[in-house]
Amino acid sequence: MQNTIIKNISIVNEGTTTVGDVLIRDGRIQKIAPQIGETGKEINGEGKYLLPGVIDDQVHFREPGLTHKADIRHEARAAVAGGTTSFMEMPNTKPEATSQERLEEKYDIAARTSLANYSFFMGVANDNPDEVLKTNAKKDRVCGVKIFMGSSTGNMLVDNYLTLEKIFGGTELLIATHCEDEKIIRANMEEFKKAKGDQLTAADHPLIRNEEACFESSLVAIQFAKKHNSRLHILHISTEKELQLFSNMLPLSEKRITSEVCVHHLWFTADDYAQYGNLIKCNPAIKAPHHREALWKGLLDDRLDIIATDHAPHTWDEKQHPYLQTPSGVPLVQHSLLMMLEQVKAGRFTIEHMVRKMSHAPAECFRIRERGYLREGYWADAVIVDLKAQSTVTKENIYYKCGWSPFEGHAFPAAVTHTFVSGHLAYENGTFNEQQCGQRLLFNA
Repeated sequence: MQNTIIKNISIVNEGTTTVGDVLIRDGRIQKIAPQIGETGKEINGEGKYLLPGVIDDQVHFREPGLTHKADIRHEARAAVAGGTTSFMEMPNTKPEATSQERLEEKYDIAARTSLANYSFFMGVANDNPDEVLKTNAKKDRVCGVKIFMGSSTGNMLVDNYLTLEKIFGGTELLIATHCEDEKIIRANMEEFKKAKGDQLTAADHPLIRNEEACFESSLVAIQFAKKHNSRLHILHISTEKELQLFSNMLPLSEKRITSEVCVHHLWFTADDYAQYGNLIKCNPAIKAPHHREALWKGLLDDRLDIIATDHAPHTWDEKQHPYLQTPSGVPLVQHSLLMMLEQVKAGRFTIEHMVRKMSHAPAECFRIRERGYLREGYWADAVIVDLKAQSTVTKENIYYKCGWSPFEGHAFPAAVTHTFVSGHLAYENGTFNEQQCGQRLLFNA
């Protein structure tokens, strides 16, 4: 593999920004120095920034079984175009990844088709705890197990307390949870249907899937985790009240209970349903403006540990149905870094803090080997961004298989110019190089 030298670039890593050169050799960062005299492919980084690649700990790439919406190849390309070099994907595909065989089938697909590095969660159902616990033998090769906390609606919603006891008490992997109380949601839905019938709209979504439903479910998950001293990671926190459940008293490396916030909950509020309607219908729901402000506070004071996307594409036609028939989910992985860079430029937080929440923290939380930082000897997962450029989202440059984004027409005040995945220049100024796939993520068990 040819050497690559990135010259005279602002290197953002571990809380500092310094100007220097970076040498990439054999897939890894060989050297970081003020000046490097090696020969090879040179990239002029003057005026630009080099960041560790984004690690997204929650995406839905829909393969197998739902590939009319998305597939691993298309969504991984979109991720790389947006500066995300590694992803962890959820088990609610068709069939669901609730057996070891189905889990490994997804890894096989990614090994053939994913431009980004990858890992897949093992799915928990009411009837498969013994199968889930077999994943303990793969704890260095699987990112975690996923539980949809709630009452039983389909096989992926887990309400059997014996199953929960067995998983929280027996797994040696990180437990990632989607926390919304299905009983509260169903009761709210019945009330809203009585009052409004088929006149329900997306603006009712945060009132049906409300703050109480999120808090009660998150509380139950934390009670199980504390009882068993489990390693719990609660996904997509969306409410002010849930922040009471998390602490910033310990460094991330010592926390047993951690949390994630998603870019859409940091960007949109319930006021935006008037413009976007079902396009931003997602679970947990985007809620009133005071929740967004609370989430930013929780992110800045480290009660919230990681920024992710919950990238969840559906077709444009599916999103045009009436509210009750419209599926929940938003395609986001291509634009998450640009969304947060816009917040950096608006003064919400620094670029160093953003890198910590999108790259360093996921690597530390999941104990990913040799990724998430710009360090000599680590895999060269890196992205070059130009903060003086502009990226306008158009149908022609949306790489999701679903072909749409709520940001179509929006001009982000930054651009992703280059993305390296395990040292491979996978994306450069709108052009993909798919001669090399990403790698399976490995974990320090």
